Amino acid sequence: MTVTTIAPQTITNIDMKKPLNLNSKAFTDNKYAYFQWLRENDPVHKGKLMGIMGAYLLSRYDDCVAMLKDPRFIRNRTVATGGGGRMPFPLPKSVKLMINSMINEDEPNHRRLRSLVHKAFTPRQLTRLEERIETLTAELLDKAEKEMQARGQVELMEAFARPIPVTVIAEMVGVDVAEVPEFAGFVDALTDGFSGFKLVKTMAFDLPKATTFVRGLVERKRANPGEDILTALIDAEEEGEKLSEDELVAMVFLLIIAGHETTYNLITNATYALLTHPEQLARLRADMSLIDSTIEEVLRFNGPLYGTKPEYATEDITIRGVTIPKGSTVMPLLGSGNHDTDIFENPEVFDITRSPNRHLGFGQGIHYCLGAPLARLETKIAIQRLFERNPNLRLAVEPSELELAARPGWHQYKAMPVVLG
Repeated sequence: MTVTTIAPQTITNIDMKKPLNLNSKAFTDNKYAYFQWLRENDPVHKGKLMGIMGAYLLSRYDDCVAMLKDPRFIRNRTVATGGGGRMPFPLPKSVKLMINSMINEDEPNHRRLRSLVHKAFTPRQLTRLEERIETLTAELLDKAEKEMQARGQVELMEAFARPIPVTVIAEMVGVDVAEVPEFAGFVDALTDGFSGFKLVKTMAFDLPKATTFVRGLVERKRANPGEDILTALIDAEEEGEKLSEDELVAMVFLLIIAGHETTYNLITNATYALLTHPEQLARLRADMSLIDSTIEEVLRFNGPLYGTKPEYATEDITIRGVTIPKGSTVMPLLGSGNHDTDIFENPEVFDITRSPNRHLGFGQGIHYCLGAPLARLETKIAIQRLFERNPNLRLAVEPSELELAARPGWHQYKAMPVVLG
């Protein structure tokens, strides 16, 4: 069976009788066309994650939402399969801290952790961060303009999009200014160090060092509380319970991984969407009050996450006539659901005035992204200031020359060179 032309991408002569590999270049470069084919022809498809792990892929909006709200799907593989461990091999304690973070927990422990963390993510904390994000954005744009004068173009991801969440997270957890470079190194290791030859170095050296660094930070904050979210996490209490030290370390790791990658890719993807849809960019420039709905449309149209962490069936579950056996891995394709014609009118059209816009960009159910308000705030300020200061901003290469990273669950560009002006 082959897939024919599908807007906005084209696939020809693809054999869909084979399990879809989410790591393949063919899928990475044409995921939205594959999503449409799956929704129309095989909405519960048994594909592959990481090229080897079998997984049932749900592609329709309603199925994604139902699964994310169904307690029969959980993230603890051990419980779902009735034995073994979360991973098929022993792991260092520093790696276990990452795997056992809130994002991978199920009820009731997830509810307990989320309640404690929610107490730290207050509107007051966001208000305090807003002014800092504005200042940081201006500083980065000043530096980018100098780089532009020297080189003729700027790599937007490295010069602008990445530093914003790195610096914000560092300040959220109370990292001293002098420690920010070291902290940024840990951020890179935690987000980019789990592939290829980097993996051994990350697990043997970077993660243990990062764990030691964060434990020291927790100790300092216990002795000298500050106006930061780590102090708030330490102080948070729910029915007499507080976060343990391991849970605090895991929470900082989660802030780094989830808060950093999602945000900088959202900023980058928003820039790409606007620069490749000049009529929509013109509408935004004419009425900057559309910035909030613009960010929501980016989250729907080409958001940074097209899938979730893998979940596991706790019993045999049948969806659209396909029985998913107990213990099987399942991934809802949120990016596909966001283009479902049953839910969205003309989903392949990028429309910054779209309303309603019930996208799945931050998930659904108990694992709905706790940091969504902060990611929206950082992206809103970054995009506003970037386009206000650069009325002639453009890509430095043709859109077809930009390369996407082959990472299951992510819609992420490897780089985005632009010309400021």
